[in-house]
Amino acid sequence: MKKKWIILLLLAVSGLIFARSKPKKIHTETVTYMIEGQKFIGYLAYDKATKEKRPGIIVVHEWLGINEYAKKRAYDLAEAGYVAFALDMYGDGKEVPQSEARAISGAVGSDFPLIEKRFNAALTEFKKVKYVDQSKIAAIGYCFGGGIVLNMARMGTQINGVVSFHGSINTGLTAQPGDVKTRVLAIQGDGDPAAPPEKQQAFITEMRESGTDFSYIIYGNLPAHNFTNPKGRTYHESEANMAWAAMLTFFDSVF
Repeated sequence: MKKKWIILLLLAVSGLIFARSKPKKIHTETVTYMIEGQKFIGYLAYDKATKEKRPGIIVVHEWLGINEYAKKRAYDLAEAGYVAFALDMYGDGKEVPQSEARAISGAVGSDFPLIEKRFNAALTEFKKVKYVDQSKIAAIGYCFGGGIVLNMARMGTQINGVVSFHGSINTGLTAQPGDVKTRVLAIQGDGDPAAPPEKQQAFITEMRESGTDFSYIIYGNLPAHNFTNPKGRTYHESEANMAWAAMLTFFDSVF
């Protein structure tokens, strides 16, 4: 009898190992969609080896447009078991030079009806993907994109959660009680020049007074804004890895 149970246990363990080591076949493709006659080009990533529906994550790019970093993060999320879609907030799938980024990100990021229209159009397109569980969708954003997902939360987006990485936390749009209907995670460095202490405190106060279910992670001794992009001048590997792990834990709790 003992031998029988040992054999069954070994079979169960070997099956678990096989399941965990199941090879991933990450499929990527560009997705073109239209908004009022303008073309937008997103980037879709998912594991083709998994056929069942799974949670979907929208990725909102930095101020430079839908660049390789946004696409890499969509790919990374697909490897983590999600369906991911890096949307296009500027149109034509374009990247912009840094000399133009402040102007275009400022124009788009301050136009709240435009943000809502473009985000929701991408969300509608994303929901068409057959592997997306429409009851389990979240969004993440970096820098400019962090401000976008926070503003979508302020405007009452009906998704499960948003994560802002070193985002624009103060945008001129302030959540009122009852506005935010999703969970919020924001992650910042304590010395972020784009979010000095008074702005960080204002964000915390806004989230509390609006009754938002939020978490705010501040990494100490981190005098940098964009600390997550390995190609950036202010990349901090340790904090970048911790932020990604915090996001994955957050998704485990919201889905």
